Amino acid sequence: MPVDQEPTAPVRLRARAAAAGNGATAASRRAVAALVEAVGALADAAIDRVLLTGERVTSAAEAKRLLAGEADTEALADKVQRVVVLAVPVVRMLARGARFSPVPWAMVASSSVSIGIAVRAGVRELQLLAALVAYRLEQATGAPSDPALVKKVTIDLYLHPKRPPDLREEKLRFVRLTRTWLLRGAFGRSTSKRAAKALAAAERLDAQQLAARWKQAVPR
Repeated sequence: MPVDQEPTAPVRLRARAAAAGNGATAASRRAVAALVEAVGALADAAIDRVLLTGERVTSAAEAKRLLAGEADTEALADKVQRVVVLAVPVVRMLARGARFSPVPWAMVASSSVSIGIAVRAGVRELQLLAALVAYRLEQATGAPSDPALVKKVTIDLYLHPKRPPDLREEKLRFVRLTRTWLLRGAFGRSTSKRAAKALAAAERLDAQQLAARWKQAVPR
């Protein structure tokens, strides 16, 4: 095509479609990043509240009894609501993008109510797990538990109860935590079994060895 010739209509349409697609992709990435950041802030605040208020759980059995009761997340209500507000459009976006997937996205319950229930339940599970982890560490070391260690162990066990916590890095797995809560809210699934396994794993921890490894694992 000569350099001074105007692009044809199909070419212009394809260019506009590509630009629109790139814009949508960028917007999707920003939405997901904002959601992960909000989940991280909520998880941080939830565990910090446990550590600051001195709430402790002495056994997995006690934690399970408390899980069966009513959860009080009023102090974290603003952060829970922010996660819900950001999560609903992300779930709907994923549902549209996966319409050709074998996953029955048509059945996804993407309402703010179902996601809110899932997030509040997840927060309580994290808090009780953190309370047990902190108790085990404090009993083993005779000193206040390191908040960073409690968060690392809590989130690692919550996501992968069968794996020992990876102390080689301080990175908290907020992306995977976001995915767990999002899918649970979208499909109405319960993570009570996973939480029970995480609590049992926390009860089996060699807390003294864990604290010693933490001091040597990552320069601080």
